[in-house]
Formats: sequence, structure tokens, C-alpha cells
Amino acid sequence: MSVSTPTSVWDKFRAKLAQLSPTLIGQIGSILGVFTVIVYLQTHQLATLKQQRKSLTKAVLQQQEARFKAQLAIAKTLPTFGFDNLVADWHFIDFIQYFGDTEVRQKAGYGSAMEQFDAILARDPRFLYAYFYLSSTGSLYAGEPERSVALMNRGLKSLSPQVPDRGYYIWRLKAVDELLFLGKIPDARNSMLTAANWARQHPDREAQNVARLSQGTADYLARNPNSKQAQFDAWNMVLGAAVDDFAIKRAIAEIRAMGGKVTVTPTGELKVTAPVKD
Repeated sequence: MSVSTPTSVWDKFRAKLAQLSPTLIGQIGSILGVFTVIVYLQTHQLATLKQQRKSLTKAVLQQQEARFKAQLAIAKTLPTFGFDNLVADWHFIDFIQYFGDTEVRQKAGYGSAMEQFDAILARDPRFLYAYFYLSSTGSLYAGEPERSVALMNRGLKSLSPQVPDRGYYIWRLKAVDELLFLGKIPDARNSMLTAANWARQHPDREAQNVARLSQGTADYLARNPNSKQAQFDAWNMVLGAAVDDFAIKRAIAEIRAMGGKVTVTPTGELKVTAPVKD
């Protein structure tokens, strides 16, 4: 039995490479170049922030935040050669690192967070998981619920009741921002109704439960625009989708403020009891 030597393997690789057209080789090189630029622009700046976070003042960190935002603007203009989803994934990974660096965020804030979501959802509007982070980050951290809703509205133009799977959650997230942070009750009710309509088109138990809850919230808002039950449903959703302690504590405080109860079970799970219905 013959064993390929490193030389023979390299020869085979060169033979395969020779079969590729110069145009295709150029495209592959361009794609790799684009990804190299994106990775450098994003990760280099984040690494710098992490290394210097203990010694830099809030003002300097905010200046770096502004530069990071400018670099994001450049990254959004680069061609992707059809790899939009992969580029969106890179941006999302960068956001997770950015969001998770609590020490820097406490000093510098979340000024470029919405720019990151703009880049993510412009490349991949069907990225369901990103919308969950968008809603909580835009409203609770960046203080920009208007832009959060605007990005959701833009993304929803590319979606349908079937694509992506469980896309009805995006309408519910939008309704939460409209109800709790913008006070746009009619818009929130319409978003809940759409969530219910999209969810009804799926036969699974999860979708049918979402349809029932969304329709119920829409009905509460129709009867009473200041419905305590509707606000409870919205904060309960925030609690269920929360990704960090700050959002969890805020949601629990709001639920308790309107008469609901939140307790911890022996297994460590949160048990939520609704307030008396209005």
C-alpha cells in the first residue's frame, strides 16, 4: 500500500488549483480579503478596549467607542460575495464580546450597539436570535427603542409567516418595545395581532401557545389601553428572553410593581404569578 508523501500531496493540490479559472481564484482571494478586513476592524478594536480598560478614563473609552462605530460603518460597505449570513455571524460574535465586557460598557456605554445590529440585520434579516438581543439592548441598555423598532420593521419586510422558523416572536418583541418603552398602544396591539396570525399558521404546540398569548394581549389592549395584564405579559416576555442579570432584575421589579409575584422554586427556576386581571 502506497502512502502519499507531503510532496505528492502538494503536487495534487497544485494540480487541482491549476484546474480553477483565474476568475474563480480571484473571487476566492477577494472573499478571504474581505473577511480579513472585517475581522481586523472588529476584533482589533475590541482587543484594544479590553487591554486598556483599567487605565483609560470614561472620556477616552467613549472616543474609542466612536472610532469603533466608524469602523463598523466601513465594514457595512464592504462586499460579501454572497456570504451575507457568514458576515452577519461575524458581526454577531463581535457584539456578544462587546456586550459581555461589562466593565468597559459601564464606563463607555452602548453607543455602537445599534450600529452593530444595523450591520447584522442588513446582512441577514432572517437571523431570529439577533432580534432577541436587539430588543433588550436597544430599549434597556442603549436607550433607543425607536431605533430598535425601526430595525425590526426593516427586517420584517424580508420575512414571512414561514421564514424564518418561529418568526412570530419578532412581532411580539416589537410589540413589547412599542408598549413598554414607546407607549404606542395601537402599534403594540397590531404587532400582537400579527404575531398571533403568523403563529396560527403553524400546528405545533409552541406556536399555538404563542398565538393564544398574543391574541389575549391584543384583546387586553383593545379593552383597556393601560391594561395591567398586557403590561405584565410584556414584562414576563422580557424576563423570559433576558440574557443578563440587569434585564432579569428590571423585569422582576416591574412585574412586582404591578402586583405580580416572582419566586424561585427549589430547582432554581423562576415562578411568575400574574396580578389580578383588570
